[in-house]
Amino acid sequence: MKKSDTAPTTIFTDIGGVLLTNGWDREARKNAIQLFKLDPVETEERHHLSFDTYESGKISLTEYLKRLVFYSKRDFSEEDFRAFMFEQSQPFPEMLQLIRGIKKKYGIKIAVVNNEGRELNNHRIHKFRMGEFVDFFISSCFVHFRKPDADIFKIALDIAQVSPEKVIYLEDRPLFVQVADTLGIRGIIHHDFNTTRKQLADFGWSI
Repeated sequence: MKKSDTAPTTIFTDIGGVLLTNGWDREARKNAIQLFKLDPVETEERHHLSFDTYESGKISLTEYLKRLVFYSKRDFSEEDFRAFMFEQSQPFPEMLQLIRGIKKKYGIKIAVVNNEGRELNNHRIHKFRMGEFVDFFISSCFVHFRKPDADIFKIALDIAQVSPEKVIYLEDRPLFVQVADTLGIRGIIHHDFNTTRKQLADFGWSI
């Protein structure tokens, strides 16, 4: 097989931990627990029992928050808590610029493959203008599969109409890279901007 036959044409990328900070991770919940004076043990337990369902698109953010926080009367509103959640998302400007630059220079396909609840996902996509350079969003809340389920990667391949050997996958969690690898998708475990930039350059995408 010629090198050109296997040269990558598509980037699959996670959002949290690669392009942006995580949307609603342990540190964010810890800060929320302190700010809103929630019970830490019960809050974490309720989160772990409900969050997968939210990320899979089977309940709304309102329903998740009813299970997490508003099962009891509070002296703050759901809008207050939502605003705090959304404020936790911060960009990694160098990574956003890198992927934008590769898209512009090489005209490749960019697909997001991520686990995220719908409202938080939509907020992050719009606030950080990811629709300007991402061609496809294969988010768990849209397709009802979550990583590490291999089906989410199969759906991404079908939507992007690309074969596995043409894809490079950016992800900060090694397990997810390993699962994608079983389908023939080559992965880069993202640690930092400089390392990922060099690895992408090794595949021919130099910015």
